[in-house]
Amino acid sequence: MLIDYRPEPFTDFTDERNRKEFEQALQKVEGELGQHYDLIIGGERIKTETKMTSINPANKSQVIGTASKADRDLAEKAIQTAAHTFESWKAVPPDHRARYLFKAAAIMRRRKHEFSAWLVKEAGKTWPEADGDTAEAIDFMEYYARQMVKLGERHPLTRLPGEDNELYYIPLGVGVVIPPWNFPLAIMVGMTTAAIVAGNTVVLKPASTTPVIAAKFFEILEDAGLPEGVVNYTPGSGAEVGDYLVDHPLTRFISFTGSREVGLRINERAAKFAPGQKWIKRLVAEMGGKDTIVVDRDADLELAAHGITVSAFGFSGQKCSACSRAVIHEEVYDEVLSRVVELTKGLKMGDPAEMHNFMGPVVDEGAYNKILEYIEIGKQEGRLMTGGAKGDETGYFIQPTVFADVDPKARIMQEEIFGPVVAFTKARDFDHALEIANNTEYGLTGSVYSRNRAHLEKARTEFHVGNLYFNRKCTGAIVGVHPFGGFNMSGTDSKAGGPDYLLLFTQAKLTSELL
Repeated sequence: MLIDYRPEPFTDFTDERNRKEFEQALQKVEGELGQHYDLIIGGERIKTETKMTSINPANKSQVIGTASKADRDLAEKAIQTAAHTFESWKAVPPDHRARYLFKAAAIMRRRKHEFSAWLVKEAGKTWPEADGDTAEAIDFMEYYARQMVKLGERHPLTRLPGEDNELYYIPLGVGVVIPPWNFPLAIMVGMTTAAIVAGNTVVLKPASTTPVIAAKFFEILEDAGLPEGVVNYTPGSGAEVGDYLVDHPLTRFISFTGSREVGLRINERAAKFAPGQKWIKRLVAEMGGKDTIVVDRDADLELAAHGITVSAFGFSGQKCSACSRAVIHEEVYDEVLSRVVELTKGLKMGDPAEMHNFMGPVVDEGAYNKILEYIEIGKQEGRLMTGGAKGDETGYFIQPTVFADVDPKARIMQEEIFGPVVAFTKARDFDHALEIANNTEYGLTGSVYSRNRAHLEKARTEFHVGNLYFNRKCTGAIVGVHPFGGFNMSGTDSKAGGPDYLLLFTQAKLTSELL
């Protein structure tokens, strides 16, 4: 009998033993840097001439590893392998498939600090951010395994005399999984394992900046005994391999997390019929946000200031749920702004391998240049309060940046920056604050700080986001506790880590027999 799901505890780094174990994990990973990782298709390891190189964003001279890049021929091989494997995998009973996830979760739990150390090195995550990413990956496997066991049970229907009717959920087929770089373990694991525990097979195209973490996870799947070809590790460029996989007639669904622009492009391509295609392709997409924290005049202002600061600058603002807009009632605007600036100036930025650093680098040169461009735009659109410049140029460091007095329709209030930048604007009253909060094309997360119950209830119905938080930060969703997904251009509201998520990777079949 399964025990009830409980989220994986976060590591307490005030405990000296935990600190030493994490330092040992970092040393272990340091000794494994620079290795090469082959494609893995149907269990076959394939080395190619073209490679992608992963570097440490905190130290641009340090190579984390290299990975072979697939071309279209290998993408075709991966799709065909996944299609062939699907014929046997779909027949594996749901509770048997779930056991692979339980096993993989147990292995990752034993190697928890090691995976977190890889996240520190390859993704630039600080110790707590890396630990949270790994814990979430474990949670996804534990949660989806239990959800599949439930989904595999007989579902009650209204009975008719003389008939035996049954509704059950069958897998879709071959899925293309395209995860992001910002949660390169948790989201990648969640997307992949949700698909396979539902009975599908997967072609996994990891993010180009974090292919090593995906390769390390593949090692766990192998250790757990997952049959060859159920997941196929296929790094490659989006233009050459990504488009080919999305367009392929054997692709049944695409699971994507990333930018609005790429998500809309995938949606358009997936909607087009390809010769030989037998189905309408399904897209599960999470496409980012422009997230707002609203502070009411009667709020706990200290709590709100801390919530804004942590939500804006945790992992250098590289979360789709990060606070990039602070809408403050005009009566408390100056006080909240002043406190956030003070807290921001106190944040310690540096190599995330050092435990006491709150902020590390942004992920790569492209992100670095884009964020710096937005900061220059912000200097024209608002009043720079702190930050606004590069950090240590050994890596891709950018100072945490606060802009004040920004027009609600300004670019830095409307466009997703995905970096350590937050813009402040005043609201005349609570209704005006909600109007501003809803004025973007996104609808992912939001937060309201208020002691006014009527205002909280108004926000509950009128603040149009998929994940709305009251008197707490707008980041840090936990699997099974805060099902995650947004409205509008934030995606298909897939609610990852929720009870409905596996339905997106299955289709319901009814059988009826006259007795």
